[in-house]
Amino acid sequence: MTLLVVGGCLALAVCLGGCLAALGGTGSGGWAAGPRAGRGPAVPAGWEGMDEGAAASCPGLPWSVLAAIGRVESDSGRSNAPGVASGANSAGAEGPMQFEPATFARYGVVGPGGVAPPSPYDPVDAVYSAANLLCADGAGRPATLGAAVFDYNHSRTYVDTVLVLAQALATAPAMPADAAGALAFAAEQLGVPYRWGGTGPGGFDCSGLTQAAYGAVGIQIPRVAQDQFDAGPGVPSGSTVEPGDLLFYGQSPRAVEHVGIYVGAGQIIDAPHSGAFVREEPGNWSDFVGATRPG
Repeated sequence: MTLLVVGGCLALAVCLGGCLAALGGTGSGGWAAGPRAGRGPAVPAGWEGMDEGAAASCPGLPWSVLAAIGRVESDSGRSNAPGVASGANSAGAEGPMQFEPATFARYGVVGPGGVAPPSPYDPVDAVYSAANLLCADGAGRPATLGAAVFDYNHSRTYVDTVLVLAQALATAPAMPADAAGALAFAAEQLGVPYRWGGTGPGGFDCSGLTQAAYGAVGIQIPRVAQDQFDAGPGVPSGSTVEPGDLLFYGQSPRAVEHVGIYVGAGQIIDAPHSGAFVREEPGNWSDFVGATRPG
């Protein structure tokens, strides 16, 4: 499902749906949205090709899950952290997909054009070996995908982050790095309590969450939802909403009451209201007033 801004309304593009609310405006103050700033793509084109090829070796495994794991583990091989290009990190993990030696010894394979014997530091071998491990753990089936990612790294937050980034990359393979970073931060807060006026850690209100998410990637946006909307830049009417965009809701463009960050496939992450928790949910609300693209 793709969301489209149409005359200040949010339409379901795949269903060719009409506006969900007759609200005026074309975004925030009519500003035109330009390209994101950011540090290039979240996943380099070469890595995307490896991810797609490796995923094809495991029927049912989404390429975007491999891409998300590579992004989380080593910024798709671009990280200078210990253990990525050589050596090991503090936990003993090696290579851009961060394998423990015993795990790689069992699941390591030589990818097309990789080195033999397989090496956890060779990007092709690393990605194809990650696909091999995930497939053995059931990642080719939707019902066991989450469990397979959990087996890769035993952290519920890790699973949430990988699956959110995978959803975003499936929607926008060329997603910019700053959007991916903001989404990763938001995903890490899933399950954190709503707190009025909260800017974290430990509690957020809706605009506190989005401000913190973009602050995590060095992009400063205002504190409250109305000011965030007014600051823009707005996503123009007729444009597709992209992962990382902020979606705003309220009575009108001058009475914004809520904001969430777009994940993809019609979903947002938001801090909804008192008594609730940061969560992922459908974002096609009837009181949508516009979207912005911080950058």
